[in-house]
Amino acid sequence: MSGSAQTAALIELAASSRVYDLAQPFANGMPQSPSHPRFHLALTRRHGDAVREGGGSAAAELLVLGGHVGTHVDALCHVSQDGSLHGGVDADDAQRGGRFSALGIETVEPFVGRGLLLDVARLHGVEILAPGTVVTAADLAAAASRADVTPGHGDIVLVRTGWARNWDDPEAFVGHASGVPGPGEEAAAWLAEHGIRATGADTIAYEALAAGAGHSRLPVHRLLLVEHGIHIIETLQLEELSRDDVGEFLFIAAPLKLVGGTGSPLRPLALV
Repeated sequence: MSGSAQTAALIELAASSRVYDLAQPFANGMPQSPSHPRFHLALTRRHGDAVREGGGSAAAELLVLGGHVGTHVDALCHVSQDGSLHGGVDADDAQRGGRFSALGIETVEPFVGRGLLLDVARLHGVEILAPGTVVTAADLAAAASRADVTPGHGDIVLVRTGWARNWDDPEAFVGHASGVPGPGEEAAAWLAEHGIRATGADTIAYEALAAGAGHSRLPVHRLLLVEHGIHIIETLQLEELSRDDVGEFLFIAAPLKLVGGTGSPLRPLALV
């Protein structure tokens, strides 16, 4: 097949695919971790503030946000263990100068590959997993079997807990008082054994959080980011994929090239 024919085939395939938007909306007051700067959008220029000859005008805004706010992906420099980043990079050396000189988010290539949904809430016959539920390796294996998929090298594996149903209640979504469901270390190790590139979930942190504990202990982040170099995607919207019982899809997403950043907002898409 010629290059032009291949391009035409790709365009036809994309045009005929169902596209699922896996991002939560960015809006003032949205749920987010208290560890990061709050999201805020404000107009800095309004229509009518200045009017060009002929009647034209323009509006613009200021955005304030942290790199780990809303739907986002973690760079490998986000977490250290005993002073080291992934691959043994010295964290103190890498962060000198106010931004990371190694493993920053700008080094992360766009995600274009096979995506899998492991719907643990559906597996257990509930809309939402109970607060603080630890998702196990057995849960992930059973969810994969139910979807008739097996995680493989380079895949992006998304884990649904149903927690996105709490999105309109920021206190419930953050879940400091109640706890939040999520993968435990055993589940993360199971995913790492399959050689995946990234994994994500529909919660504020890709961890099982106990009631009142907040983000005081994040062993899954250490295991995935530091030990295995696997990127973490958080605050996903997975309800439509679950509703349509989609287990396998083309995953497409690209972080912003924030030089030296530890994370980036993301708008992931699933094509079926």
